Amino acid sequence: MRQLIMSDKKRLFGTFGVRRVANEVLTPEFASRLAACYGSVVQGTVAVGGDTRTSSPMLMEAVKAGLLSSGCDVVDLGILPTPGVQYGVRKYYDGGVMITASHNPPKYNGIKFLDELGIGIPDEMELEIEKLYFDEEPKRAHWSEIGQLYHNDKIIDEYIDEAISKVDVEAIKKANLKVVVDCGSGAGSYTAPYLIRKLGCDVTTLNCQADGFFPGRDPEPIEENLQELINVVKQLNADIGLAHDGDADRTICIDEKGNFVLGDKTFSLVEKQMLKENNGGTIVTTVATSQAIYDIAEEYNGKVIATAVGDLLVARKLKDENGLFGGEENGGLIFPDFVYGRDAVMTVAKILETIAKEKKPLSKLVEELPVYYATKTKIECSDDLKDEVMNNIADEIKTTTDFELDTTDGVKILKEDGWVIIRPSGTEPIFRCFAESDSQEKADAMTEWGLSLIKKYKH
Repeated sequence: MRQLIMSDKKRLFGTFGVRRVANEVLTPEFASRLAACYGSVVQGTVAVGGDTRTSSPMLMEAVKAGLLSSGCDVVDLGILPTPGVQYGVRKYYDGGVMITASHNPPKYNGIKFLDELGIGIPDEMELEIEKLYFDEEPKRAHWSEIGQLYHNDKIIDEYIDEAISKVDVEAIKKANLKVVVDCGSGAGSYTAPYLIRKLGCDVTTLNCQADGFFPGRDPEPIEENLQELINVVKQLNADIGLAHDGDADRTICIDEKGNFVLGDKTFSLVEKQMLKENNGGTIVTTVATSQAIYDIAEEYNGKVIATAVGDLLVARKLKDENGLFGGEENGGLIFPDFVYGRDAVMTVAKILETIAKEKKPLSKLVEELPVYYATKTKIECSDDLKDEVMNNIADEIKTTTDFELDTTDGVKILKEDGWVIIRPSGTEPIFRCFAESDSQEKADAMTEWGLSLIKKYKH
């Protein structure tokens, strides 16, 4: 049995795609061969897009070359958000490749492969691609059957307009909302300001010039990186501040008072609205999401299904269960009738619609949600120690406590007054440690306890 597990261990792929430092491991040669391996499996028309990183054009050209060489036709969608590519693939193409490292620092880039529904490819396909990459050879088409290259620069407008068609535009226009948006110089620069303006809002933009050096702020939309946005919201008396990560699949909100709204609050708010509008439905989220999601589902005739962490796992489950809505605690919300993946365009449209329809400021809407307190932190740990650390923590909890244990993803320890989850990152040599409780002090203490368990076993 142990042998089987080892042979199924992925050699390249992380939680979603392959992410490395650009031009070190992630060279044009690497990208081209990997894309040829993917193309060998797909054998169809593949869309390619990229984010605003300095290395994206180089890697896009390499990926296109690899796909063409395997006999696939390629449609270049240009620079756009990850969900824009997912939208295009689901409607028109047989597969897709997105060049992005999402929220990682500028030196990183990554390659995300999509299936014909625009969902990140499943594990078995990743293993098949790795086998071709390491142990075999990708298909190389005969000179007369090399793929054709096309361009589609209209997909980005269609993607924005489709999202707009799914909300009450008149209600949003009537509300006269003042919005500040910070795209962090990422791919959202090509969508967010245009979407918000088309919805009839007064828009102020920050860091909405595309720039792969991310000069204005780090692409990770955490509170410390959004101080400028918070200040501008307060100075302009804006109704809301919105921020995206590098590839614009996540959205973080700042309320009208300048408060940073945690991603799971945004999730809860939209979940409540979706369940009310649809008289219930199936909600899919991960084991790392707030208890509030369950409380709201209970109140509004919803059912919650929890998966391991990873938006493509949530997306796949939404499809399989015909779910209404899903997402993660990091501001990544999934609207399965639009895109099978985290999507900032639809999230922004839905949040603005909610504020407009409920006729309440964002701070009031957040206040009305179930209250839990969370702490999130991370700690370095080399990849080769991660399994051992998790196994030791799980053994200790099982043998020395009577706490409930959930090992869907990492180790989630459920106590009477809250929970803590310790899980390895799929993209970095770190453990993430999240805790939630009925007071901030308890959440902080649980996180410290979680970190102490990791420290105990990582040496």
